[in-house]
Amino acid sequence: MRFTELAVPGVFLIDLEERRDERGFFARTFCAREFADHGLVTRVAQCNLSYNERRGTLRGLHFQDQPAPEAKLVRCLRGAIYMVVVDRRPGSPRAFEHVGVHLRAEERRALYVPELCANGYQALTDGAEVAYQVSEFHTPEAERGMRYDDPRLGIEWPLPVTTISAKDQAWPLLGTEERGT
Repeated sequence: MRFTELAVPGVFLIDLEERRDERGFFARTFCAREFADHGLVTRVAQCNLSYNERRGTLRGLHFQDQPAPEAKLVRCLRGAIYMVVVDRRPGSPRAFEHVGVHLRAEERRALYVPELCANGYQALTDGAEVAYQVSEFHTPEAERGMRYDDPRLGIEWPLPVTTISAKDQAWPLLGTEERGT
């Protein structure tokens, strides 16, 4: 695997190193030793799959807080998505900065999301499927989120948002959560 650290420290784009022959190819998609060598979390507690009926669907921005912060390894298995990671780690010099990348099934790339970073994606194709390996079990009481359209974040999604959950629309804007509005 080839690891490329992006503008938000700890966020890595991971490309496969394919070993090809007349049958096709073979490649590792995860190796605890290589992840540890890059300082990444190696525990895998759950593997999840999401399917998105229509392009424009947006999921996120999500993260799990203490006591169960989770790292994620995200890969698009079918179609294409635009994935965003927001640094919301306490004390980070890059607090609330974000990075966005396209993940396309045919490229077979993955994106590593560090603990306490919010993440979300928009389906760029109908029928986009996304697989996640996560380092912690789903812990509803630790679930948190940020608004995908928060003006302080300034995220430019590639398509108009056509479908989003009520929960994702209801996350507070930055600065309003302290006031309880």
